[in-house]
Amino acid sequence: MRPLQLIALVLLASCERPPAPQASPAAPPTTHVSGNPLASVVRISSTQQAWNPTQPWEKLAPGKRRALGAIVAENQVLTTAEMATDTTYIELESTDGKKLAQAQVIAVDYEANLALLGLADPTRDHSFFDGVQALAIAERPEPGDPLDIIQLEENGTPLITTGDLRSIDVVSNFLPGQFFLTYEVKASMQSAANSFSLPVLRDGKLAGILTSYDAKDQLSDVVATDIIARFVRDAADGDYAGFPSLGISTSRTEDPNFRLWLKLPADGGGLYVSSVRAGSAAEKAGLKKGDVILRIDNQAIDRLGYFEDSHYGRLYWSHLVRGAKSAGDRIRLDILRQGKATHVDAILDRRDEADQLVPAYAFGKAPAYLIKGGLLFQELTRPQLEAFGEDWQSIAPLNLLDVYENPEKYESRGRRIVFLSGVIATPATVGYEPLRHLIVTKVNGTDIRDMKSLIQAFQKPGTDGLHQIEFDEEKFTVHLDESVSSAVDRQLLQRGLTKLSQASD
Repeated sequence: MRPLQLIALVLLASCERPPAPQASPAAPPTTHVSGNPLASVVRISSTQQAWNPTQPWEKLAPGKRRALGAIVAENQVLTTAEMATDTTYIELESTDGKKLAQAQVIAVDYEANLALLGLADPTRDHSFFDGVQALAIAERPEPGDPLDIIQLEENGTPLITTGDLRSIDVVSNFLPGQFFLTYEVKASMQSAANSFSLPVLRDGKLAGILTSYDAKDQLSDVVATDIIARFVRDAADGDYAGFPSLGISTSRTEDPNFRLWLKLPADGGGLYVSSVRAGSAAEKAGLKKGDVILRIDNQAIDRLGYFEDSHYGRLYWSHLVRGAKSAGDRIRLDILRQGKATHVDAILDRRDEADQLVPAYAFGKAPAYLIKGGLLFQELTRPQLEAFGEDWQSIAPLNLLDVYENPEKYESRGRRIVFLSGVIATPATVGYEPLRHLIVTKVNGTDIRDMKSLIQAFQKPGTDGLHQIEFDEEKFTVHLDESVSSAVDRQLLQRGLTKLSQASD
């Protein structure tokens, strides 16, 4: 038997990114905070280690992040979800550096980029929060209002930088495609106390969490008061439901010919529904592709998808769902369907990413995979597509991109798409080494609906001792000898692989 070679692909990536504030020192900050801000913040340190998307049996190198968290309730600390992503250890530290305590995640929302932390062992560390005070949630600011960004130097000296709230918009600040109300704050940040995220106050109360800082333009993105207030309220009891979703994709209607075809008046608004996700709140309510949304809860939607908020001004329509509502709330959609006005009422629900055909994220979960005789099978996820590089949307395999972009075409096949992601050169895979990125449809006559079904199918080889693997592409079949592949599997385990398979929940 010739020597085995594990996959040569090595993904060089770091768990860290530059911390938020990176500007050069500027003029001394102006203090607008009443009371002692040190009594309401703690330092957070987290060690993070993500799974390797191309070699799913191992993890990437660990990385560390530091941030300031805001104490928002009794023994609870608010920070970003990025601080709680793929963590192996989280620690809280008092601002004077005299107290340390291991933390645990009480609630996390990766889409809204928020996390609530508590003590991992309240009995042991019961005195950690002695002398601190929880921050109240501020009233919603308005454009032009001053906001105070809290930093700490290494010696514990507070740095308070006042900036102006320049604009409010619905943007994505962590996960692509997840849009939430965000403030843009103009402030000249200090570089002496870099931190991954920072509390932002208004009149001594918590107004938001800073998630990023552009040193060139001196602009910060801050998770808005509305979003943190709803998150803290919903997460405080440990039973977090999350922000709801309608489950649609939309298109603008500013093109005159498009509006004419849709039978829309030339001077009106309207947002075209380009797709409706299967099983979504929109589908359950009867919303259909081709409908035009005219109003949401009596708020007129213009042809670009914006409405006029009474407090913030012009905002994108999704805030009416993901910012103003909770899971279980009812929402009214006035629509135009084939030129006729009607309406539907939707009961909003929370989209569980684990139920999606191609999950956009799977933080803290080991990836599903199977190695059989040197063939590596995986379930398709967005992180695997992103592993192709910054231009993954144009250079990733077309068949896999089609699944990601058009999941409705594949949902009848099962809960996940399983594909052959690579081949280890072994005696069992001679001639198959070039194969990769092929979608599996059947193994030994069994339809493959997820990794669990694939693992089970390989337990029943044919009477001739061969496994028959069928693929979507070119409708061709691969035959794998059971006795040879099993011998290879044993050698892989002897050479360091901890296990040959992992099925998702």
